[in-house]
Amino acid sequence: MEQWRRIGAYGVLRDGAGRVLLARRSDRSPYPGAWQLPGGGIEHAEHPARAVERSFAAQAGLAVAAAGIRAAVADVATFPAEGVALHTDRLIFDVEVRAGGSGPAGGSDELGWCTPGEAAVRPLMPFTAELLGLPVAPLPAGPPRALPADLAAPDRDRRQRFAAYGLVTDPAGRVLLTMIADGYPGAGRWHLPGGGTDHGEQPAAGLLRELVEEAGQLGRVVELIAVDNLHNPAAFGPEGRPLDWHGVRVIYRVRVDAPTEAVVTELAGGSTAQAAWFAPEQVSGLPMTDVAVRATGQRGR
Repeated sequence: MEQWRRIGAYGVLRDGAGRVLLARRSDRSPYPGAWQLPGGGIEHAEHPARAVERSFAAQAGLAVAAAGIRAAVADVATFPAEGVALHTDRLIFDVEVRAGGSGPAGGSDELGWCTPGEAAVRPLMPFTAELLGLPVAPLPAGPPRALPADLAAPDRDRRQRFAAYGLVTDPAGRVLLTMIADGYPGAGRWHLPGGGTDHGEQPAAGLLRELVEEAGQLGRVVELIAVDNLHNPAAFGPEGRPLDWHGVRVIYRVRVDAPTEAVVTELAGGSTAQAAWFAPEQVSGLPMTDVAVRATGQRGR
């Protein structure tokens, strides 16, 4: 079975009474009749925050603004007829209404404001139940009807990659950084520990795995602090040819309670040249990637 990836963006919108807006999936969706947070797949090069705003306009006729990232989760669904196992990374934002609404459209056929009790008795997509703090119950028996209509087959020359990175610190306040190896975009620059997640892997788990592989450290995720978007239409890496590259990166705050000497293991796959701990005053002025500059709040070069 082929392994495909998809990234989606969804929003939590509450009214003055604390009810949350849910959308029921239409007959054109993989899970007709199931309720979920409004949202859907992000387009190539699209920032996830803009994707959730676009989805609310299409599905609910509402102009909303993404107020902040709330969670990042992943799930896998199999589509036997197509021979595809689809891994979906789902980014959930808090959203605020700016204007609207004209009613449901697109992949939804009904909208509803629900209290927790009302949502609990509806067939919920598992990620929606989890985000609302409700028990996760199986959907009605039977496979998904079809792949999402907006999903394209993998393109050899255009890639979308989901990755998880960490602003990693120890009890002394030091920051852990990793240097990108030769042959990879950003070679020679100090970067946040982390990288692309594996098929079927949760974002936070992928980050902690990368932390061991790239620096030999055992950490714990404290909180999700940001989502970052990078589009490079001519990224040149180990493939030996330029690719239209779209990276979506979540950034967590991570604590290493018992730090050791940072050592790159063979499992890092060659993309990490070295790892090191830095005192805060040492970070400023290092040659760093844009995401490392943003996360550390320091000026790189």
